[in-house]
Amino acid sequence: MEYRTLGASGAVVSTYALGTMTFGNETDEAGSHAQLDRYVEAGGNLIDTADVYTAGTSEDIIGRWLAKSSARDDVVLATKGRFPTGDSPNDVGTSRRHLRRALDASLSRLGVDHVDLYQLHAWDPVTPLEETLGFLEDAVRAGKISYAGLSNFTGWQLQKACDLIDRRGWSRLVTLQPQYNLLVREIEWEIVPAAQDNGLGLLPWSPLGGGWLTGKYSFDEEPTGATRLGENPDRGVESWHRRSRNQRVRDVVDAVREIAEARGISMAQVALAWLVDRPAITSVILGARTLEQLDDNLAAADLHLTEDETAKLNEASDPGAADYPYGGPGTDQRDRPITGGRA
Repeated sequence: MEYRTLGASGAVVSTYALGTMTFGNETDEAGSHAQLDRYVEAGGNLIDTADVYTAGTSEDIIGRWLAKSSARDDVVLATKGRFPTGDSPNDVGTSRRHLRRALDASLSRLGVDHVDLYQLHAWDPVTPLEETLGFLEDAVRAGKISYAGLSNFTGWQLQKACDLIDRRGWSRLVTLQPQYNLLVREIEWEIVPAAQDNGLGLLPWSPLGGGWLTGKYSFDEEPTGATRLGENPDRGVESWHRRSRNQRVRDVVDAVREIAEARGISMAQVALAWLVDRPAITSVILGARTLEQLDDNLAAADLHLTEDETAKLNEASDPGAADYPYGGPGTDQRDRPITGGRA
């Protein structure tokens, strides 16, 4: 396992994080604890959860594992708050009232007195941003969180938050958790540059495109059985009906498969290796249903693609930005698009 700093902070984390959204839902407690054990045995140290994962059960499961694990002091623990945790109008959002209660509840479920990284799970259009960021600063000063980060913010939202923090002299944000993979590269247009300019490390979620980049879905036969799209073919951005008709998706999957077959490794490992070496990446969040899936993902821990392999994937997955203002006639061609490599 390789390691990088958590954004511009001094904390060090593994280049692959363990996502826990499946805990208590698709993965039972015994299976979840087995994943946690295997992950730390492989050298991983960043565990990411959220208060809404299985209505708090994910944090409960992690808390019980932490209580019995000898790796407790080695783990960098991250959680998130923002989404509904109850039926009251105040049980949602990024107000001081909600975040204070949400953070305390997360700490209780996890059985700890602080978390290393606390992330706003998404933008809140209702709460004044100064109120939200003021809460994060107070939480840092109170020792309840070591660092703060964002998740699912757009470029302008990220920049607005960083500018306000700079004006107030508050503790700087260290990470952004976006959806990012070979099928979802649009964040490279503005979000990645904004993160780089402000020293935020990226913690990508859904690195395998909801399973599409593993090769498990056929383009010609609607999925069935115990998979996310088997249970709901129209599930979110991963929709089988939408992606199976998209030529770019077919081109990306074909390119990943060709590289995997040539190397004698899994398609998932190829997709993960491409992502971990993109600009500004701190740690890629793995989300496995089974121990076997996690083992396969962890096999990518020391894998890096060649320049030719990376170029092949870049070309197949190019989202094709509009000419203006991102490139093409009328723009300064010295500002070249991101082509790969580390931050």
